[in-house]
Amino acid sequence: MLDHNISVFAQGLALGGSLIVAIGAQNAYVLRQGLRRRHVLAVTTTCFFIDLVLIAAGAGGFGRLVSAAPWAVSLAAWGGAAFLTAYGLRAFRAALHPGALTTEGQAERPQGVLAAIGTALAISLLNPHVYLDTVILIGSIAGQFPAPTRPWFLAGAMCASGIWFYGLGFGAGRLAPLFARPVAWRVLDFLIGCIMWAIAASLIAGEIVRT
Repeated sequence: MLDHNISVFAQGLALGGSLIVAIGAQNAYVLRQGLRRRHVLAVTTTCFFIDLVLIAAGAGGFGRLVSAAPWAVSLAAWGGAAFLTAYGLRAFRAALHPGALTTEGQAERPQGVLAAIGTALAISLLNPHVYLDTVILIGSIAGQFPAPTRPWFLAGAMCASGIWFYGLGFGAGRLAPLFARPVAWRVLDFLIGCIMWAIAASLIAGEIVRT
């Protein structure tokens, strides 16, 4: 039983990690704050807390939907597989044209802790993809797991968020040279694509077995 729970936790960790590491304004902001050592704890905790709330909301809402409509399980499985397939394809395409995170072009004006938190909130919550990734995708996939193991999946996804944000913010000095190189994102995007397609295949296989 413990081995199964650890496996479910690992799936959540892999999915959460794959979704969160994509290059974007949120990660760039966390990186810049980390490099400058300005309100790093406040910024990373804000981003982490946003993910916790959205992931929990998505899982809770979808769980109620599944209870009221069992057919939603199959709908979510096929929908999730389709989305993961498309997301994986996008990752593979990104691997062919990698970007890089830099700190150039950022104003050097002093920023208080409240302003830093406000910026983190705006960058995070004004991005429509954050709702698609956390509330819709992670929430729907969490609904595929039995109630006793669902918390393990959610814990894995949440841990991925914490590891990434705190690691990026406080480890920015070590990570910045790596992520400034397009080749690093090429490898990372390729791995993300493989993980996405593997999870999509497992969802499809589960539905085939179920039917």
